[in-house]
Amino acid sequence: MPRHPDVVLPLLFGAAMAFLAGGQGAVAGPAHDHGHGSPPAQSARPPGFDYDPPEPGSYRLPPLGEAADGEALDETGAERRLHGLMAGRIAVLSFIYTRCTDICPLGTALMRDLHEAAAADPALTPILRLITMSFDPDHDTPEVMALQAQSLRTGDEADWSFLTARDKGSLGEILAAYGQRVLANPAPDDTGGPLAHQLRVYLIDRSGKIRNIYSLDFLDPRLVLADIRTLALKESAGQ
Repeated sequence: MPRHPDVVLPLLFGAAMAFLAGGQGAVAGPAHDHGHGSPPAQSARPPGFDYDPPEPGSYRLPPLGEAADGEALDETGAERRLHGLMAGRIAVLSFIYTRCTDICPLGTALMRDLHEAAAADPALTPILRLITMSFDPDHDTPEVMALQAQSLRTGDEADWSFLTARDKGSLGEILAAYGQRVLANPAPDDTGGPLAHQLRVYLIDRSGKIRNIYSLDFLDPRLVLADIRTLALKESAGQ
């Protein structure tokens, strides 16, 4: 698994490990109904992912640590706590900033795919919470995040919260807790924006434990959906 020079990611357990153990080489076929309502919206193999995810529930997602709390502002300017948003839901948390023209759009595209998948699978809607949080509070005010929400969030799909920080102090505590490193970009005109960072997306269970961390090489919505459904199946079975 690739390593970042500044941050060593925990190994991706669960679906990625199940794939490496024997899931590779399968031919893509139609989506299956796993007892969660309609088939997933994301059935086609995305470019760059030459494998088929394993069957949801056929593997485990060991906890990787506790998901940190923190104070944020939503797109209306209201104060929100991360733990409050996550409570009772399987959460997918992505850190981005709107001025990014490099990797952040890929993370946002993943969240949009999950958002749309909930529309095709009604069982996902009440259990899934999507959280996009900016680490650029100087630019990404609640008003800017509201524009993001308006352009991306539609209909009755899974809840999708768009957050920013009140100030860099509260933001720094959250980023440190999640190991999300953000630096000033020495060449912003050449490499996609004023901030340099690693894209990390977190899967968090209903008890507040991180169950997977997806890097750029694993931003496959089929994989994330398989992990979400695996958590839901294990939780319903009391595992």
